[in-house]
Amino acid sequence: MALWRKLWCRNLMVSSLLFHFLLHTVDVHARPANMSAAKDKQQASKDDNEILPPDHLNGVKMEMDGHLNKDFHQEVFLGKEMEEFDEDSEPRRNRKKLIDIFTKVDFNKDRSVSAKEMQRWIMEKTEEHFQEAMKENKNSFRAVDPDGDGHVTWDEYRIKFLASKGFNEKEIAERIKNNEDLKLDEETQEVLESLKDRWFQADNPPADQLLNEQEFLSFLHPEHSRGMLKYMVKEIVRDLDQDGDKKLTLSEFISLPVGTVENQQAQDIDDDWVRERKKEFEDVIDMDHDGIVTMEELEEYMDPMNEHNALNEAKQMIAVADENQNHNLELDEILKYSEYFTGSKLMDYARNVHEEF
Repeated sequence: MALWRKLWCRNLMVSSLLFHFLLHTVDVHARPANMSAAKDKQQASKDDNEILPPDHLNGVKMEMDGHLNKDFHQEVFLGKEMEEFDEDSEPRRNRKKLIDIFTKVDFNKDRSVSAKEMQRWIMEKTEEHFQEAMKENKNSFRAVDPDGDGHVTWDEYRIKFLASKGFNEKEIAERIKNNEDLKLDEETQEVLESLKDRWFQADNPPADQLLNEQEFLSFLHPEHSRGMLKYMVKEIVRDLDQDGDKKLTLSEFISLPVGTVENQQAQDIDDDWVRERKKEFEDVIDMDHDGIVTMEELEEYMDPMNEHNALNEAKQMIAVADENQNHNLELDEILKYSEYFTGSKLMDYARNVHEEF
């Protein structure tokens, strides 16, 4: 069983015990095993995450462990400005920022956003996430390339990784140099084995078992490489595919381990999660609507720079707030549905919008 699947099952069993403590923070749209919001992920210890491939990839529709990215709409609408829309921010300030964004999305300045304009905006915001990942990668690469030769060996990486997890760096380096047992716990060993497989997948031909900065970017952010995107899809399918046919049925895509729900409230959370997964499978991922998702379909779904997907996403985002059914978005509509686009409620501050616009 893959590492991500093991962690998922274990977390689900633990979640029922923690349910009464966590209920007030649970997002009903999140998978029961993944109760932390993206903001919590971003606030995790830098030491832990700067050299470990993140589960959450900004602007990608699915997490590395197969969860749907519940913040995807906000990420492709706000780009690098996402952190500015804090829930505790002054609503009037957030409204002004949202109006500013609307005027930028409205490329032809007709005070209405079309699907093509939204598609163009989504592609720009996705590119912003790409650029941010490349910037962060430079710092991460320097952290694991101590001799500064522009290449990192697997041994150099795993020494830095284990050091970030609290192991003594000099002791680990000495053991690796002498080919001695590292004396790791089972979970850490499994993580290392998974990372090693991913490491060699990122090593572009001709394989030299060294990663340069670009290859290291593919290692940390597979969305930047077509080959690594295929690898990520392969891993997700392997975790969810129950009959080994390398395809996903709806039942496989929405399945949950048995015995993880103890009360009706937990059941309701599971039901919401299943409903969301079912809708995404049927309406978006399964492009030919044959009830089967192939690796190729999942790869197209996961590709953040797929313009066809961006257009479909734009149409879906517009449909959420398009109250007058004209297939465009007006400013009052986007303000009314601000929480969907920004994660921030504007409450009564959406009133009198035309006075400021």
